[in-house]
Amino acid sequence: MSKNYRSELVGVFGCPVDENPTGVMEEAAFEKMGLNYRYLTIKVEKEDLGAAMNAVRAFGMKGINLTIPHKVKVLSYLDELSEAAEIIGAVNTVVNREGKLFGENTDGKGFLTALKKEGIEVRDKKIVILGAGGAARAIGVECALAGALEITVVNRNEDRGMELAALIETKTEAAGKFVKWEGSYQVPEDTDILINATCVGLYPNVSDKPEINYDTIMSRMAVSDVVFNDPNTLFLQEAAIRGAKTVNGLGMLAQQGALNFTLWTGADAPVGVMEDTLKREFGLK
Repeated sequence: MSKNYRSELVGVFGCPVDENPTGVMEEAAFEKMGLNYRYLTIKVEKEDLGAAMNAVRAFGMKGINLTIPHKVKVLSYLDELSEAAEIIGAVNTVVNREGKLFGENTDGKGFLTALKKEGIEVRDKKIVILGAGGAARAIGVECALAGALEITVVNRNEDRGMELAALIETKTEAAGKFVKWEGSYQVPEDTDILINATCVGLYPNVSDKPEINYDTIMSRMAVSDVVFNDPNTLFLQEAAIRGAKTVNGLGMLAQQGALNFTLWTGADAPVGVMEDTLKREFGLK
């Protein structure tokens, strides 16, 4: 009897990437669905991204995730982009279609799904996003497309922050505003949703938190963090102390992981299995 000893390969390129738990979640989903896939967690330095993307083709990989610092730079190595990825200007997921690399961005879609599961809607809401990198771009654009009233981008790099605010203002129906991040940021009183889209607080720097005046967070606000390792960030702890509803980064990770699973395999993802796997990894269940 003929046997196939070759697994289909997917994975993630990033730096840092050692503490990224996506592979555990995806492989649990592959096992549940009886798929012979392997998810590889691969450290790729910024200057080596081109060689790594060539390897996706050379190895016949089904696709790859991109995390810090590759989400924007990877665009130059792709053959095609989804409409959303083209607007956002960043990609976190690549699908290899017979040697042609197709770029998609599931970060923002996964983020919105995670908020909805917690009963939080973005339509007609005023949103403040800390940061203007790849995750911030994805979240900002998807929130705007979902009907957010106003999105304020807070960033230390003025050019980058203004670019994202202008993108939201010109490409969507939402109002896009930019505030230069200088010193301790004061969260406006009329903010509905505050989002940390920076990597501040990511392992191993778990004692760090974004430089804001936490006493300006109000109990009526929803506060979310894209950092998932450790999911109980100091940013969220400070918000919870002040009575705000908090959403950690695990929900976004599971939901965008489910979208990636379907893009690579063509099968519906077992989202419950993926969520439970992440919770066990971080001792939450």
